[in-house]
Amino acid sequence: MVYYERNLPHWHPEGKPLFLTWRLHDSLPTSFVKYFRQTTDFQSGKAFVRFDHKLDEAKCGPTWLKHPRVAGTVVDTIQSADCSAMYSLYAFVIMPNHVHMLIDPKVDLSEITKAIKGRSARICNQILGRRGQPFWQAESYDHWVRSQGSFEKIRLYIERNPVVAGLAENSDVWRWSSAYKRALPLA
Repeated sequence: MVYYERNLPHWHPEGKPLFLTWRLHDSLPTSFVKYFRQTTDFQSGKAFVRFDHKLDEAKCGPTWLKHPRVAGTVVDTIQSADCSAMYSLYAFVIMPNHVHMLIDPKVDLSEITKAIKGRSARICNQILGRRGQPFWQAESYDHWVRSQGSFEKIRLYIERNPVVAGLAENSDVWRWSSAYKRALPLA
C-alpha cells in the first residue's frame, strides 16, 4: 500500500479503485477550509459530503468549469488515450468548480493527477486568457473503495451530483459526465 501525507493523508492499496475529487484554485474561502479542518474529522464520509455540498453551492470563487469549452476540455483530457492508459475509468463528473472520478489506477496516482490537471490547466487557462496562473487547487482528495457496495454507492454519488446540486433534472442530461456518455445512442 502506498501512503503519504500533504495536508491530507493518502492511502492507495494496490488493486483497489479510488474515488478522486479536486477543485479549482481558490474555489472555497481559505477561512472556511481552515475552520473545517480544525473542527472536523475530514477523513469521515459525512465530513466529505459537507465539504462537497459547499462546493456545489458555488457561492464564491471561480466557476470556470461552467463554460462548455472549459468543461469539454477537462472531459477530453480525462478520456484522452494518454490519460486513460493510466487507469480504468468507471465514473466522472465535471461540476462548475470541481471534478469527481472513480478509477482503477494502473500507475501511481500522482502521475494520473499530474497528467490530467497539468494538461487541462494549460488548455483551460488559454481558453480563459489566464496564462501562467493557477487553475486547480494543488491537492486532491482521494478515498479507496473498500467493497462492491461502496463502489456502486460512490458511482451513483458521482453521477447524481449535478442533480443533487440542482444543475440538472436527470444525471444523464449533464453533458460533462459518464452518465451522459453512457446514455448516448450507439452510432
